[in-house]
Amino acid sequence: MKTVSLKIDDSIFGETEKILGKIKKPRNRYINEALDLYNKLQRKQIIEQKLKKESELVKDDSMAVLKEFEKIEDAD
Repeated sequence: MKTVSLKIDDSIFGETEKILGKIKKPRNRYINEALDLYNKLQRKQIIEQKLKKESELVKDDSMAVLKEFEKIEDAD
């Protein structure tokens, strides 16, 4: 495990302490779980941005292919 020193806004710290008092969980465990959850959220957002960018790159080609398929269907 790594040791990290960080500064937390007073309001966030106060709310965290209230929650920790109710759920009986060590602060260190709570912060580790919060960071893990936030990392998962960030990874998801990164993937979504990448997919959106890649989708934009192929959009015109996809529409051209779709129009060609429509021409084929109309010819039948």
